[in-house]
Amino acid sequence: MEKTRIDLEILLPEVPGERDECVTKIIHALQSRRGIELVHLVPQKDNSHAQLCFHYDASVISVTEVEDLAKAAGAELTVRYGHLLFNVSGIRHPRHARIIERELRAVTGIVSVAVAATGFIQLEYERAKTSQETIERSIRKAGLDIKNVEDFHQTGKEDHAEHAHGDHEHAHEEHGHSHGGIFGEKTELIFALISGALLGIGFGLSFINGLPEFIPIAFYIGAYFFGGYFTTKEALTAISKGDFEIDFLMLVAAIGAAVLGEWAEGALLLFLFSMGHALEHYAMEKARKSIAALADLAPKTALLKQDGTLKEVDIANLKPGDIIVVKPNSKISADGIVIKGNSSVNQAPITGESIPVDKIPVDNPDIDIATANTIDKSHKVFAGSINGAEALEIKVSKVASDSTIARLVKLVNEAQTQKSRTQNFTDKLEKYYVPAVLILVVLLLGAFLVVDEPFSASFYRAMAVLVAASPCALAISTPSAVLSGVARAARCGVLIKGGKPLEELGTLTAIAFDKTGTLTEGKPKLTGAYPLNGFSEGQLLEIAIAVEKLSDHPLAAAIVKGASEKVRKEIKPAEKAEAIVGRGVKAVYNGSVVHIGNKDLFIEKGSSLPDDVRKQAEDLEQKGNTTMIVELGDKLMGILTLMDTPRPDAKPTLSQLQTLGVKRMVMLTGDNQKVAEAIAKEIGITDAMGNLLPEQKVAAIDKLRVNEKQVAMVGDGVNDAPAMAKSTVGIAMGAAGSDVALETADIALMADKLSNLPFAIGLSKKASRIIKQNLVVSLGMVAILIPLTILGIAHIGPAVIGHEGSTLVVVFNALRLLGYRAPQGNK
Repeated sequence: MEKTRIDLEILLPEVPGERDECVTKIIHALQSRRGIELVHLVPQKDNSHAQLCFHYDASVISVTEVEDLAKAAGAELTVRYGHLLFNVSGIRHPRHARIIERELRAVTGIVSVAVAATGFIQLEYERAKTSQETIERSIRKAGLDIKNVEDFHQTGKEDHAEHAHGDHEHAHEEHGHSHGGIFGEKTELIFALISGALLGIGFGLSFINGLPEFIPIAFYIGAYFFGGYFTTKEALTAISKGDFEIDFLMLVAAIGAAVLGEWAEGALLLFLFSMGHALEHYAMEKARKSIAALADLAPKTALLKQDGTLKEVDIANLKPGDIIVVKPNSKISADGIVIKGNSSVNQAPITGESIPVDKIPVDNPDIDIATANTIDKSHKVFAGSINGAEALEIKVSKVASDSTIARLVKLVNEAQTQKSRTQNFTDKLEKYYVPAVLILVVLLLGAFLVVDEPFSASFYRAMAVLVAASPCALAISTPSAVLSGVARAARCGVLIKGGKPLEELGTLTAIAFDKTGTLTEGKPKLTGAYPLNGFSEGQLLEIAIAVEKLSDHPLAAAIVKGASEKVRKEIKPAEKAEAIVGRGVKAVYNGSVVHIGNKDLFIEKGSSLPDDVRKQAEDLEQKGNTTMIVELGDKLMGILTLMDTPRPDAKPTLSQLQTLGVKRMVMLTGDNQKVAEAIAKEIGITDAMGNLLPEQKVAAIDKLRVNEKQVAMVGDGVNDAPAMAKSTVGIAMGAAGSDVALETADIALMADKLSNLPFAIGLSKKASRIIKQNLVVSLGMVAILIPLTILGIAHIGPAVIGHEGSTLVVVFNALRLLGYRAPQGNK
């Protein structure tokens, strides 16, 4: 069996990410071809693109044929399917979003669609059956304004941006009041208040003796008009699509009350229902604005440096390689590399870090932008972060549309269209629930045929049950909580991609961590110097500095850095340095030959290490250290130890995770088992698994899921991507600036801080509790009110108050998530 890989970007250049449905489509299409045994996705790694890996029988099909088939299938899918993300205005609440979703799903050619109450529509369509223009007309026909469109094309973005702007202008002319009418976005709320005022006046006038009856009724009719305007509008929209939504139920109940002469109760129903709608819209808008504020973080212009002069330009005109100047205490305009100036930068808007981060210039101002992802974070800055007291010169590394903040905003917007399991459950429940309520009401209308009572009494009871049974609170309970949770997380530098990972994060019983760079600093540090044969620590460190200065090995750099911090004086370099690959280094210092290396170096050159020295080195290695032995001439000077040390916040973070209910914390590493166990013991890891290849990490996650069910994988989103894909929730650390981490993870911790993890899990648990509370309130109120209204104990008035009261309770309960604070002051 042979293998070959092809970049996914080549096969499907328009898909927005690895998890798009088109990726699944191309895998299914190619896996059935003769000679191809298996096709699977290889996620992005380092600076490479995601790939499709083909396992094929070379005796049946050649590699060229495999590649031709793949490219043909990719071209077919690219030509066949398009992907769009719309930002629209005019969606008032989750029920309205569902109506829009069903309406768009009915448009010929649309394959899948998800609509968020906050105004984002993500869809996939077949180009042969429909077009972007047709879809935009359908959206405008539904009464929405199109504010922006992203079509995921790799080319022509500027042209398309103009096209989207034109659509917005056109839409605005046709539907300037898509939120409701003459008062713009506040029309619904103002209509509800007018309805309430007319209801109050009418109710007050009804107590005046001798006043003609038609006068209070006239006010009630006015209350009906203003309270029922949007209810009628949405009911008719739904009915035209063959749906009977909650608005229809409320409208029928209000008309029924009027028929029975109960004008006050009908007006009360429409007033409270319209007020509930308006407050739901307010709740969605509050959470939406919290997220939308991200988009306003980056300034719109930048100071471009050209030929020694500064020119203010639009950030859209910046190109990679341009030099911009950022003045003190101003926002940074673009992602880039610091080439001049030292300053502390507040990255809180992007990463959530509360303490400013020191930024220093790179050694080479002419650095190649292609290497931006590999340089130290002390040289990198992000658009939207805030410069400190000193001016900086920055070489732009990404265009504005690809900056970290732009990608973050796009992914958060997409996340709003992703539904949680609970939301999918409540949506399905409502699908069957509303028809069941209508059947129950019809049966109750015929109660007078069985029970000795007039038709008016049966009709009144049926209308009361109709109000009591309407699931308004159920419809808003989950989406309001999910959106508030995603918004709160985004403000603190945690990207949660939708309701599903938000809910699942709080159910975790086990978390697997990559070691290097996740639980540890990711780079070796000098941890000890042990002199031998009468040499002092200072002499040992001086020789080490002199020799290792000449090496470019990471261990050499760690020795020089750590030793220099202790010696604190200038040491002249050794001479005639010679690297011994895989063993160490040899050099001449003050006329004497110096060897620095591992035990194998001395065995190889014929030196015999004394038993006590060998044992001391082995004991140090047992504790997780890498040992380097130093020899001057024919005398052993001592042993140096290095280790990739644990992050300072690792131990307290793991302790907090245990408090939050995570029972097992597992370390997965390619390092040897002894090193893994030493680190694990120091920081509180329950299981350490060493010597693992990437595919063995995936197997370890599979094994964990058998025993623990809900397992997260925490890593950097690069080489840990396969294991992340297998876990319940994939969590990427330090995702700011990393395209790979942002794309592959379900949850991205923008800052390189492990301590953000308890915040995210705590927020998830809080969100899950609020969702459960909301479901109990919404379903509990229905369970109480239906029997009471059927038995005639509660009438329309109490049913209305209970029904709308529960709706307001779940809305404001969900908004509590916007003020969530992490345990133990983590945030």
